[in-house]
Amino acid sequence: MIAAAVRGYDLTKDFSTNGPVHETLYVIAGLIVFIAFIFAARFVAHLVGQWLHKRQVRPDMIVLGRRAATAIILLFGLFAAVGFAVQSANVTLFGLLLATIIAALGVQDLLKDYVSGYYVLLEKHVRVGDHIAIDTHTGVIVEVKLRVTMLKSDEGNLIVIPNSDLFTKPVTVYNASVEARTTPPT
Repeated sequence: MIAAAVRGYDLTKDFSTNGPVHETLYVIAGLIVFIAFIFAARFVAHLVGQWLHKRQVRPDMIVLGRRAATAIILLFGLFAAVGFAVQSANVTLFGLLLATIIAALGVQDLLKDYVSGYYVLLEKHVRVGDHIAIDTHTGVIVEVKLRVTMLKSDEGNLIVIPNSDLFTKPVTVYNASVEARTTPPT
């Protein structure tokens, strides 16, 4: 009975058309792609860790950077593997688009701080040593970084102000010479 059933089934049909064997090969290809992304994620995480270590970043931030790199690459690998398994590039493209939108919304404020910091440093409206007031905070600028500006309050406290606030809110600079701010340095 089994021999008759096997004789009646044409196995060559599965390799040339979209039969179960053909679909299984795509699922296996998807798994192989995902495994390749796992190895790539480990390699890239190692490179990120080395790069951050050379820049003398704190150890906890190195671990966080490695994990973020691993997660991003594995997410791309998952989208690529599913795209192979279901034989559609639309799944991969949709997954990448969705991940990009989520990431963009998640880092929107951070990017705003960096872009504002670039303009704060470029335009030099506030400088280290200036006594300023912004919102309810008053103090002397002790450091201007790309993302934040550090103020030392009159009470001696350190106040961290995002550069987007310096860029978008009114800032009072006490005893600032307008001519010194507008004339280019010689």
